Order: sequence, then C-alpha cells, then structure tokens
Amino acid sequence: MSEHHDDAADFEPISKSEKKRQLNELQDLGKELTELPKDKLRAMNLDPDLLDAILDYKRFTAHGAIKRQEQYIGKLMREVDPAPIRQFLAVMRGESSEHTAWLHLVERWRERLLEKDEMLATFLNEFPEGDAQQLRTLIRNARKEHLDQKPPKSFRQLFQVLKELIPEPGRPAAAAADDQD
Repeated sequence: MSEHHDDAADFEPISKSEKKRQLNELQDLGKELTELPKDKLRAMNLDPDLLDAILDYKRFTAHGAIKRQEQYIGKLMREVDPAPIRQFLAVMRGESSEHTAWLHLVERWRERLLEKDEMLATFLNEFPEGDAQQLRTLIRNARKEHLDQKPPKSFRQLFQVLKELIPEPGRPAAAAADDQD
C-alpha cells in the first residue's frame, strides 16, 4: 500500500486552473497559427486536420463562426506536440538564438566574400552546391553598387543565395529547399 502512495506523490494531479491555463495556451498558439500566411503553414508539416481547420478559419467572416473555429483549433491543438510549432514561431519572430546565430554566420560569409576574392574558393569548398558563376557575379555587382553608392540590390541577393546554401541548424537542407518550391 505504501508503494502505491509513493507513486501518487510522484504524479501530482494537475489542478483544474492549471489545466485550463494549458488549454488556453494551446488555443492562443492555434490563434497565432491563423495569422500566418498559407505558404508558411504548409511548410510546417502540420497535422492535416489542423491545417484544414486553420485554412477554414481564414475564410470565415462571421464573428460567431470565427470564435467556434478558434475553439475547434484549440481542441485539435491538444492532439499535437506544440514544441515544434512554438520553435517555428520563435524562429519567425526572430526569438530563436540558433536562428540568430545562423543569420550571423551567413552575414559573416557575405562580408568575407566581399572583402577577398580568395574567399569564394574557400566558401565553395565548404558548400560545393553553390554556383560559382552566380556568386562571382553577385559579389562583383555588390562591390560596384557600394562604390557607386547605389541601392544594395546585389548585396541583398547575395545574402539570400547564401541563406539557401548554408544549412540552418536543426533544419535539414531538404526542408530549406522545399520552402523555395
């Protein structure tokens, strides 16, 4: 009997208030998903029922229908693991330290490539899937823009290309490529 009592001490029941707080957090998380564009939602690989419910939510205009759909999304959120969703949203908001560190890495590569011609060979050794001609052209154009004090179009394009080539931590390279389709 005392053995059973010890087990009960390890698993304290969740209070009704705490359970309600958790359910409200899931509903709020679902509400946050409704504010994302469709392409971002599809990139998240959400449960198909949840994705359909969110896409339906976007079509509704009547206040009552919107409220009911929010509750339904909250109910569906109970069946999914919210951790990957929270992580994805944190990255979208720029709150993820891994994501920020990755963006800094991409920025450092861009600076190195613009400083020295030799860095292109080093970059291509590390990321062989890069197109040398495209990178060379973007680097040359970005340098010229800077000298001519023109808008940094190629400078920005170079950053975007580097983001595609340098894999983001915790995210397979194939997932990054899928986002581009």
